[in-house]
Amino acid sequence: MQAQSTSRARQRFVQCIRRFVGGMPVAVVLSLIFPAGAAVAAEPAAGLRAGAAAVDITPQKFPVNMPGGFNANLAEGAHDPLHARALVLEHGDCALALVVVDSLGVGRELADEAKKLAAERCGLTPEKILLAATHTHSGPSAGADGYREILVEGIVQAIVRAHEALRPAAIGHAAHALPEEVFNRRWYLKPGKMPLNPFGELDQVKMNPGTSPDVLDRPAGPTDPDVTILSVQEPRTHKPIALFANYSLHYVGATPRALVSADYFGEFARLMPSRVRGGEEFVAMMANGTSGDINNIPFLVTRPPREPFEQIRIIASKAADAAWFARNTIEAHRADAPLGMLQREVSLRLRRPTAEQVERARAVLAITDEAERAKLPNLAENYARRTISMAEGDETVNVLVQALRIGDFAICAIPFETFAEIGLELKRRSPFPRTMVIGIANGSYGYLPTPEQHRLGGYETWLGTCRVQEDASVILSGQLLEMLAELAKTE
Repeated sequence: MQAQSTSRARQRFVQCIRRFVGGMPVAVVLSLIFPAGAAVAAEPAAGLRAGAAAVDITPQKFPVNMPGGFNANLAEGAHDPLHARALVLEHGDCALALVVVDSLGVGRELADEAKKLAAERCGLTPEKILLAATHTHSGPSAGADGYREILVEGIVQAIVRAHEALRPAAIGHAAHALPEEVFNRRWYLKPGKMPLNPFGELDQVKMNPGTSPDVLDRPAGPTDPDVTILSVQEPRTHKPIALFANYSLHYVGATPRALVSADYFGEFARLMPSRVRGGEEFVAMMANGTSGDINNIPFLVTRPPREPFEQIRIIASKAADAAWFARNTIEAHRADAPLGMLQREVSLRLRRPTAEQVERARAVLAITDEAERAKLPNLAENYARRTISMAEGDETVNVLVQALRIGDFAICAIPFETFAEIGLELKRRSPFPRTMVIGIANGSYGYLPTPEQHRLGGYETWLGTCRVQEDASVILSGQLLEMLAELAKTE
């Protein structure tokens, strides 16, 4: 529209000059207006456009609960701000939005509401919006008093403002490994060291078993070391517009007590402008990758003590450096990158406890003697309540998975805390040269282990932690690979 308006204005201008100079040829007219050697800007070619925005979503009322554990965790203030960050891309008749929210998880209902409102205000379709949570454990509950409205409106405003900021753009993508800060948290233990799980049974692996070499044997899975980035800049000036990054690391934690924080995701976004010399309009964002079994604890190593938030600063700085190194390997940003986005709603069976499991759960909850309760395995009462709840709940749940194409770069979005090996397999089998896999997107349904990891047991596989059928990862990966194959066929 802007290019057409500029072209019509130029034609009217030339016609006026022609009448004034007696109908000379356009080339002669322009030579009179612009002397030899003067630069005449070419009209911008039709192609990719992009806009980005960040909106503060820090709660205004305290105290608020910070969910993510088994007990209440009240925040009395904010250590650093929380944001909803959005990147909108448009090419031809396709426009899509990538949104990252500093939150433990944005439920499907809230996500759908925010997408619908944003679509009504700026013309995007809800099916072309990816909405992911960072999974910070120091963020407020979405249902906290008065906070739901702040969260929804912040998401909507981020999308709308990014859409309003659309301008010619070019994209590039790359990855740089940061292996020294990701660790698989599920471990085989040495003989005789495995404690009973909450169900009174022995697992083969344990989550976060400490760092003692007397206890630890070997990790139960791989890590994904890459910081993967999508870089967006102006095609002529190369001025950075946005940088969308992804790292398969759970939150870092060790934030100041009783204070809300965006964890390393927010600190990365704060640091990144200095790495790329981005201006005030530049927006950086970090999405959580496939980190369901990954954390920042260096098992078998004793790390020196850190002050609150120090480890977050260290990780964010290293991740920003990795993003900078990755960006510097991009040979050329493309302004002609075609866009595509597909989503599917997949029905999964919810896990149901057996009659024996329900009977045991009721027996655990019936214990009133304090001495007997003290003999129960750790978290036995918590998981007994979860077992009863799952026995009385729905039989199925519908979840969204999305696949995106941005030129020869692809993104997969999964609404779970997804195990690293699932993301690695999707990257390996993707038809695109580089694929980013985002977890906790368009909903939050707990953990997504592989069937093989289910057989090992451990926290992430327990009934009440993992809610969906044991082969759900196979089903969802198959759907995503089909969508990627379909997107790869489009021009």
